[in-house]
Amino acid sequence: MIKILLVDDHAVVRTGLKMLLQTNPDMQVIGEASEGGEGIKKAMKLKPDVVVMDLSMPHGKDGLTATAELKKAMQQVNILILTMHDDEEYLFRAIQAGASGCILKSAPHDELMAAIESVAAGDAYLHPAATKRLMEEYLGGIKQDSNDTYSLLSDREKEVLTLVAKGYSNKEIAEQLVISVKTVETHKGNLMEKLQMKTRPELVEYAIKKGLLGYGI
Repeated sequence: MIKILLVDDHAVVRTGLKMLLQTNPDMQVIGEASEGGEGIKKAMKLKPDVVVMDLSMPHGKDGLTATAELKKAMQQVNILILTMHDDEEYLFRAIQAGASGCILKSAPHDELMAAIESVAAGDAYLHPAATKRLMEEYLGGIKQDSNDTYSLLSDREKEVLTLVAKGYSNKEIAEQLVISVKTVETHKGNLMEKLQMKTRPELVEYAIKKGLLGYGI
């Protein structure tokens, strides 16, 4: 029996998901929460196998923040992000936060159940569109390996890159590395120029491919 906790700010959505999932004899919804903070408390109390976490919850903790905090408190819990955003930035941020998978709210019911079963078994799950996009980007990265510019980065720039990709602010990076915020900005500008990147999502993707966050694709 897979024990499931539903975290979504819409009661109607939670009710619909609960009715759907409990048609499966191998699944049991053991609790519900309307925002991330409540979800963390209930997860620690109820010990679910899978937390189905809404990404966007404007009141209280959002899904990404709650996922990161919950994974720190309960490393064994499996979190499936439920989102309406088919966007690579959200996908990478969900993975970075510690989610085991990500599925669209528009996905068919059988796909949702398959995703829950997958993450409950300890596997990762990405909706098909995300998997296709990651494969395309990965294959594109392989073609660029011969011209990889990572070796051009200084040790300090590599440290800054890793911390930026993990979501730390310039101020937090400065505190960790015991340098000034201005120096962080300089290192960040230099490494982005060397890597020929302009946005943080690009850095996150690059860091994942290089295995700098502890996992890769």
